[in-house]
Amino acid sequence: MNKEPLRPRWAHALLPVVLMAAVAGCASAPQQPAPTTQPEPQPAAPPAAAPQKAAPAPVALKPDYPEKYVVKKGDTLWDIAAHFLRDPWRWPELWQNNPQVQNPHLIYPGDILTLVYIDGKPTLQVQRGRPAVRLSPEARVEPLKKAVPTIPIDAIRPFLTRPRVVTEKELDAAPYIVASAGEHLIASAGNRVYVRGLKSEDISRFAVVRRGQAYHNPDDAGDILGYEAIHVADARLQSLGDPATLVLSRSNREVLNGDRLVPAEAQPFQANFMPRSPQEKLNGRIIAVQDGVSQIGQYQVVVLNLGTRQHLKPGDVLAVYQTGAVIQDRIAGDSVKLPNERAGTVMVFRSFERVSYALVMEATRAMHVLDTVQNP
Repeated sequence: MNKEPLRPRWAHALLPVVLMAAVAGCASAPQQPAPTTQPEPQPAAPPAAAPQKAAPAPVALKPDYPEKYVVKKGDTLWDIAAHFLRDPWRWPELWQNNPQVQNPHLIYPGDILTLVYIDGKPTLQVQRGRPAVRLSPEARVEPLKKAVPTIPIDAIRPFLTRPRVVTEKELDAAPYIVASAGEHLIASAGNRVYVRGLKSEDISRFAVVRRGQAYHNPDDAGDILGYEAIHVADARLQSLGDPATLVLSRSNREVLNGDRLVPAEAQPFQANFMPRSPQEKLNGRIIAVQDGVSQIGQYQVVVLNLGTRQHLKPGDVLAVYQTGAVIQDRIAGDSVKLPNERAGTVMVFRSFERVSYALVMEATRAMHVLDTVQNP
């Protein structure tokens, strides 16, 4: 029998040590990172499409609209459209598809309007009445008729050039009357007045104004949107200096020391308006009414807490909603606010930075200060 050769005792003793060292060496050996695969690039998501404005609803005709209408003296385009449309402010849409009427503002008394359909859309056709002309010595032909206005201009004429709305900062920085010639306490047309704060001859015509009522933000009583600048008189620069001398050319009321001067508005006022819905979604309120009445009716001028800062422009039309009352529910024992009710339509005819003047075109129920206005 072959016997296994004998090993020295020291070899048996070293065997466990060698094995432990081998195990430790394996444990401390650097690990190789597992191979990774790079994810394939994904195509970029297409940009989100901009929200599209909803198409306006088709023009709604009145069920009893006339087949023909003869324009009369005293009519307005709004009045005429009210014979045909449920929403008279949309009258431009009756003309836009008709190349026959290049300027819808030029409709005259005696013209005959007929409603027809072109490409499935209602359109007004105009048959011109027999023109009345006058021959002048220079052989010029002048129409005796005036074109029908969009709205009753007489209702807003005083507001088209005056009064205006100014900020407190503008009013405080404006030149002011320090005295009048002859030591008069009250001045009027034809009198000379002395003014401090005029520093340039570039402007020679001014409006004399006085601070009127403050227009407050209905949601923050401490926020003043502007002040009404009440027109007192017109003035013309006579000589520059400190003080400067001006002559009052026309006055609406007595002129007092301390009244302010602002440059006269030279641009002609806009007499014809193209009614339309505002470009942006708006929500505002009536904050004042001229003449201080408690209930607002047709053809009254109201002040809105919206202006050019909200991109409101002359011609923009807004619906008025009577604010619902808060009543007590005796059964439930709590209070409940009634819904707002449509009360009428207003059209903006003059806008400032934070407020606008608007004319009430339709009033189906009483309107009040703080009633809501929004897109029609």
